[in-house]
Amino acid sequence: MRIIILGTVPNDLLNFRADLIKDFLRNGHEVIASSSKLDPSSIVHMNKLGIEYEAIFLNRHGLSFIGDIRTLKNLSNFFKKKQPDLILAHGIKLVIWGGISARIRNIPFFALITGLGFAFQGTSFKRKLLTKLVSFLYRVALKNSKAVIFQNKDNRSLFIEKGIVNAKKAHIVDGSGVDIEKFNFSKQPDTDVSFLLVSRLLGEKGLREYAAAAKIVKNKFPKAKFELVGAEDASLDAISIEEVNSWSSYIDYKGSTNDVRPYIKKCHVYVLPSYHEGLPRSTLEAMSMGRPVITTDAVGCKETVDNGINGFIVPVRSVKKLAKKMIWFIENSDKIKLMGKQSRIIVEKKFDVQIINQEMLRIMEIQ
Repeated sequence: MRIIILGTVPNDLLNFRADLIKDFLRNGHEVIASSSKLDPSSIVHMNKLGIEYEAIFLNRHGLSFIGDIRTLKNLSNFFKKKQPDLILAHGIKLVIWGGISARIRNIPFFALITGLGFAFQGTSFKRKLLTKLVSFLYRVALKNSKAVIFQNKDNRSLFIEKGIVNAKKAHIVDGSGVDIEKFNFSKQPDTDVSFLLVSRLLGEKGLREYAAAAKIVKNKFPKAKFELVGAEDASLDAISIEEVNSWSSYIDYKGSTNDVRPYIKKCHVYVLPSYHEGLPRSTLEAMSMGRPVITTDAVGCKETVDNGINGFIVPVRSVKKLAKKMIWFIENSDKIKLMGKQSRIIVEKKFDVQIINQEMLRIMEIQ
């Protein structure tokens, strides 16, 4: 069977779906990955996977009639040339335009909804119009889909309520999963308590709240450390590097990386104050390595924490409550080790990538 897998960013596609791609290959299927143009590190990763790759035109951010029509045409021609037996897509634009192209070519299509993104957030007039437009495009794209796979029940319920997808073809898996051997358990360092956030530089990831809370905590506990790791972004919600640098007296920004493990090893507590997620991979990776978590009660985030057991859940946008839980970990540092072990147990039971991928294969009926 020939499978095309689509993703918006090459690095995310080849990293987050690498284990799934390997499972496709182990089951004797041919895999063709497709996203925007490869960067040098992604070329190395693709070669290691041993799969075919084809770049497509994709304007990731904002609405562009000409650009989006070009993506639709590009995908349609790509599908015609490769004649796949099925297509799996994730990322808003590739689910939409990939779904419509697959529908035109009459190719079985599976959509992976990893989060609702910018289009479904906010209550302004412009945001509401955007939500209506994206909802309409999703309906068109997913009308003939074989299955739509969500990473949390809230996103699934919203799509069903809005009439975007039929409940019978809407499934849930517990995120993208994490390789528990690659992200193996690691003891916390014997240093002052340090906190870590890994994220693209986006406002709705809660970076400003993280910085504001860090400032509060540093004033009381000057030895506490706060690191931020993540790439710049070009979306409408992007935070400029100038703003990030303005936090330098209390946030240590490390730039982007292709391997977060060294940073997780150095931290004691992982923090993700996001406004919304599908199910955050970075949190699962930190949990797998034995780190307790502070996150929000947002959709997708709350699923990762058993409150008070492996971390804490705080309200979205609440700087004071976020800072309060950070201070709790500093004042109760003897609890970090135990809560970190609980994170690892949760991942092993629920979020192991092998468990997730077996469920994906079952839903796609390609075992």
